Amino acid sequence: MGAHMPKQFLRIAGREVVDYALEQFQNNSMINEILVMSHPDFVDLMQAVAKKYSKVVAVLPGGKTRNETSLLALEYINEESKVLLHDAVRPFVSDRIISDCINALDKYSAVDVAIPSADTVIKINDSHIIEDIPLRAYLRRGQTPQAFKWSIVKKAYDLAAKHGDLAATDDCGVVKKYLPDEKILVVDGDENNIKITHPLDLSIADKLFQLKSIKSTKYSKGFRKEQMGGKTVVIFGGSHGIGAEIKKIAESLGTKCYSFSRSETGTDITKENSVKKALESVAKEGNIDFVVNTAGRLEIKPLAETDSKTIREMIDVNFTSVAVIASVAKPFLSKTKGQLLLFTSSSYTRGRENYSLYSASKAAIVNMTQALSEEWNGDVRINCINPARTATPMRTKAFGKEDPSTLLKAKQVAEVAIDTLISNFTGQVVDVKQS
Repeated sequence: MGAHMPKQFLRIAGREVVDYALEQFQNNSMINEILVMSHPDFVDLMQAVAKKYSKVVAVLPGGKTRNETSLLALEYINEESKVLLHDAVRPFVSDRIISDCINALDKYSAVDVAIPSADTVIKINDSHIIEDIPLRAYLRRGQTPQAFKWSIVKKAYDLAAKHGDLAATDDCGVVKKYLPDEKILVVDGDENNIKITHPLDLSIADKLFQLKSIKSTKYSKGFRKEQMGGKTVVIFGGSHGIGAEIKKIAESLGTKCYSFSRSETGTDITKENSVKKALESVAKEGNIDFVVNTAGRLEIKPLAETDSKTIREMIDVNFTSVAVIASVAKPFLSKTKGQLLLFTSSSYTRGRENYSLYSASKAAIVNMTQALSEEWNGDVRINCINPARTATPMRTKAFGKEDPSTLLKAKQVAEVAIDTLISNFTGQVVDVKQS
């Protein structure tokens, strides 16, 4: 991974990778106890992550290799039980996989988890010459957990240790080698049960988490009202477009809404004093639970033809204001463990011709969202909405009349924004697309 710490401590949406894995086992009703093995230098950090899970019985230092670590865990357990060994860097293991492994141990002593190989697998020799191309129908890609009856896997490891052989690639490999007569059942894994190994995997995991989260956050009106009722939201840019729709929906749910904009209240969101004055005026009446910034400026013009004054104004409105709002809003939101919600644009993924400043600013907002989610470490949540092309006054002014069937409605985006506010995740870029 090339990171500054073990990859299980890298963050997805403001939480450590291993935290998600622990949560899955904690929430499975068939799991009685969780034992966590850690790199010796990071035991304290692992304990800090694991302490909130009641099923965790111990956090222990591991060995020099994966197999040495497994053996240490088995020696700690030291009694007949069903044992599941899982990679800390597989955060998306499903409840179904865990239960399937446990149930399979009623008939088998060893269980592996695997998925079909979508690629052809070749076998080569030392000279990189193909020796064999196995039939893909019988090939599987291994995952974890791997499950065992304690006495069987312990016996296999004792034999491996006796032979000085604790370097197998996985635990089933040890059983297969030293207890070849034991049948190892394979249960179906899941394509989403990925192992985070390379930097690209972390990006994929982040997107998988987002998809999983958004799928589960299409809340009912009743739940929205329960979560938003009595709360207070401040909206910068709430006089029209998406901001106005957020205000309308939030008020219908019993939320106290305060809208600030240059045209409506004379608020200059690029100036610290102006933003602070707005938030303080609301704080006098109570706590602030959410701050939303939908303000933006879109100019369609080649950069070479854009004067320096316009360049500065574009950067200030589209990005400097975000930094100002985030900085000023943080103390207010810390009091409520609230959330800052920002808006990017689909143009952030690739700079767009004739509105490079806008695209670049939106990309910067995404980076800021991800960075602040780690910097704030759950004290204040921060997320970013990424709507596809949306029918707003700003877009109409820039692009003129367009086919409405090709555009999202501002209300659709606002509904996702509300659901994001009442969700529990942070550091996410939430895509909103036409269904």
